[in-house]
Amino acid sequence: MSEYTSLDSLGEFGLIRRLQEHVELQNPSTVLGIGDDAAIIEPGQKQIVISTDMLIENVHFDLTFCPLKHLGYKAVAVNVSDIAAMNAIPTQIVVSLAISARYTVEAMEELYEGMRLACENYKVDLVGGDTTSSRSGLVISVTALGEVEKGKAVLRSTAQVNDLICVTGDLGGAYLGLQLLEREKQAFLADPETQPELEGKDYVVGRQLRPEARMDVIHELKELGVHPTSMIDISDGLGSELLHICSQSRVGAAVFQDKLPVDQQTLDTAEEFKIDPVTCIMNGGEDYELLFTAKLADYDKLKNHPDITIIGKITDASEGVNLVTPSGNAHAIKAQGWNHFA
Repeated sequence: MSEYTSLDSLGEFGLIRRLQEHVELQNPSTVLGIGDDAAIIEPGQKQIVISTDMLIENVHFDLTFCPLKHLGYKAVAVNVSDIAAMNAIPTQIVVSLAISARYTVEAMEELYEGMRLACENYKVDLVGGDTTSSRSGLVISVTALGEVEKGKAVLRSTAQVNDLICVTGDLGGAYLGLQLLEREKQAFLADPETQPELEGKDYVVGRQLRPEARMDVIHELKELGVHPTSMIDISDGLGSELLHICSQSRVGAAVFQDKLPVDQQTLDTAEEFKIDPVTCIMNGGEDYELLFTAKLADYDKLKNHPDITIIGKITDASEGVNLVTPSGNAHAIKAQGWNHFA
């Protein structure tokens, strides 16, 4: 007899009741969570920011190498990252799932456990959603809500000439983590007896499977008294995100190649795959770090921060958006990141 529970044995409402058992509310703005026709939120005098993201099996994730708990965590983290990029504090999420019959109740509980851990980490309330059947695998849709003081939201369209260009953390690791996982998947398909060769690659694999939204930096910037002049999260590669800011702010940019932050494991893995690490940084994506601009006057506040790197400056639009090599040559940056419709 199977130790797993089929979805049809519980039905939609039974599954929802089962999954909501461990949901705990943390925010005073959440008046009513799961259990009625809609949630009730009372934000007070703050502005509400809303972002939504959809993850589709075999398009955005591959369960051959992506554990369901990690997937649940990532589904929440990538939405929190969008809220962070607005300089807002995440407060609630709603989650909708389309589930195929091959999934069990226990599998969905594993997915929700990852979501619960992320909600606990980011102090977010899961307040509702929907479930339905799918004929083509698993689809996860998460909508995140956040709060920001009036006038404090940070847009992509407000960078100014002479602003500093800054990034959090390091870049390129998530892309190389994906290359490793894809390589090991192909090796497994060719020989199911083979053992994955991932020793010493925990960092880059973790960057792909379980990224973190940089809410810590949002809080630290407030403590430093730094209000970014523009901001975006790095989901599609540094080049693509910088072009978004420059296009919407009608400015140019100069990014210095030798200032790009990269982890040693990322460099080693790039060498193993014979890929230029700069290509991974500029075009790889899924790092979910923050790219932001700040006033030149904030330089002293930012220059010694251990997790923020100043990589360039905003220029006049007539100068273009360029990557400047150590020898001083400028190369136009082009968007070559993730294409959702390729």
